[in-house]
Amino acid sequence: MADQTEQSPQSPESLPDSLLSGLSGGMPLPNRTEESLILAEPERERVLLSTVPSHLTAVPSTDNWLDFSNLNLFCPINADEITTRWMNSYIPIPGQKVKQYSPGVSVFIFRALKSYAAIAVGGRRIPPFIHPLQISAQPAGSALTTCLSLVRICENPLPGSEATAMMVIRREMECLMESHASYDDISLLAAFQSYLIYCLILFFRLNHEPNSDLRSAVINLQTLAHLSSKQGLMCVADQHRIRPRWEEWIVAETKRRALYVTYLFDSVLSTQEDVPTFLATELRGLPTGSSKSLWQAQSRSSWEGEYNIHLAEWTEQGLAIDELWPLPVDMEDSEIAKRRRRVDHWLEDIDEFGTMLYAVTVCTHGG
Repeated sequence: MADQTEQSPQSPESLPDSLLSGLSGGMPLPNRTEESLILAEPERERVLLSTVPSHLTAVPSTDNWLDFSNLNLFCPINADEITTRWMNSYIPIPGQKVKQYSPGVSVFIFRALKSYAAIAVGGRRIPPFIHPLQISAQPAGSALTTCLSLVRICENPLPGSEATAMMVIRREMECLMESHASYDDISLLAAFQSYLIYCLILFFRLNHEPNSDLRSAVINLQTLAHLSSKQGLMCVADQHRIRPRWEEWIVAETKRRALYVTYLFDSVLSTQEDVPTFLATELRGLPTGSSKSLWQAQSRSSWEGEYNIHLAEWTEQGLAIDELWPLPVDMEDSEIAKRRRRVDHWLEDIDEFGTMLYAVTVCTHGG
């Protein structure tokens, strides 16, 4: 067996307090007692810096108590194409459609994803591909709570400390990939979201230029996206036009949001590397971002009421992501008018994530 002291990066727990404090620009860190060092698994060394705001981890009320077991989800797409997407820019596949982003759209995507990294590092809010109640349902030491705590070291890094911060984050990314085969659906989703946050921070906060290491990380990210997607991207209840469980909807919606951000991040790297990016036809049929009313519902009863309204207003299926893509050349005028009415209706109640998706698609494909 190779000498682990030479080959394995240090785990976060093995780093001294002075170094962690230095990485964060002197931001005071909690005492490294048993309460602040939480091991997620016996064989893995982790540190959980107690910096996630209490309003994100507060125990939910009885009405908001979530049970993420026995979720009834399905995957309507060929998820295997997600894990091979990175190859598309290098190995042409017949029928691929190049997606031409204007310089302005490329800058917009870059800045939007950069803001997600900043939100995670700041620690006062969460990126829009994580549901607020998902945090409160995470067990101590889970991949997601560890991630949201660990990345705080990047908030005010001292000059020259970026390399050590990068080492800490990359070690955590390695741990996720080493353990992902043992995860259940919910743990796999948390690992996927965490790995996505780490990738965004490496690129946008630690100035990690696109290279083989970062591209390898994106390949791993697409692997996690693929595995999580296979467990279900839509609620079975949606097929029957009935209301799903709130927990089912939260998981399906957060998976899709994380998946869309993963694809946008891949396009950012492709732009930086000056390689083409292609229309994500493998995602055809997936719903777009949900309404603000559903995403921001504060209780189960209010969410159920909003979903009943959603079912009444959308007598057909909700808007699909491909309805924001270019209009088919053979589409009849009546169908074009119908699509535009559906898009207009969707726009009436979208949050900032939906606004971002619409801005990217309408400025790229027209409407």
